Amino acid sequence: MAMIALQASDGHQLSAYVAEPPNPNGKAVVIIQEIFGVNKHIRGVTDGYARDGYLAIAPALFDRVRPGIEMGYSDPEKQEGMRYAKQVSTDSLKDVEAAIAYAAGKVGAKRVGVVGFCFGGTFAWLAATRLNPAAAVGYYGGRIAENANETPRCPVMLHFGKLDKHIGPEEWDKIRKAHPEVPLFLYDAGHGFNCELRPDYEPQSAKLARKRTLEFLQKHLA
Repeated sequence: MAMIALQASDGHQLSAYVAEPPNPNGKAVVIIQEIFGVNKHIRGVTDGYARDGYLAIAPALFDRVRPGIEMGYSDPEKQEGMRYAKQVSTDSLKDVEAAIAYAAGKVGAKRVGVVGFCFGGTFAWLAATRLNPAAAVGYYGGRIAENANETPRCPVMLHFGKLDKHIGPEEWDKIRKAHPEVPLFLYDAGHGFNCELRPDYEPQSAKLARKRTLEFLQKHLA
């Protein structure tokens, strides 16, 4: 596990957390952060995929605002993270693209997927529609529905919580109507249910979503 430097296509320099697998499966996954930076939880998720055999890399998208942003989940930190998120444009897709390119250099382009959470869930969707990963998985991405008119270039899987106070049936229905081919799973949980540090953490939902995600990646990363 180490921090490395990446360079995006527009010349922007950013950091990324990389976890090397002890028993490589020849595949890679780009982990896209929440609004709290590449923090303890996101590093833990990245480490988890490495333990499952994936080369895993989490680019620091907030480096475009200020390098080294890392926060917890208190209400003030949540508000701070939302302010940072509003300062990040889709230019950060270039940072995701740089991480995909790094991983592709290790395992081959057809073996790189992306998995994003919250803020990163939306970026996982946009990576699928605007970049070229082999597969994409989005967890509770709040702006996926408003970008549902875009067409994915790769297989996509989406996870949402039924009790999410920010994303509800109107958004799920819009996505399903636009993309009936995309598997969209609902869980008896709230927003952020995958994160053990958040109030809405729901372990059974997190376990099931991860199982489905791993099966999906195994199938679609050639």
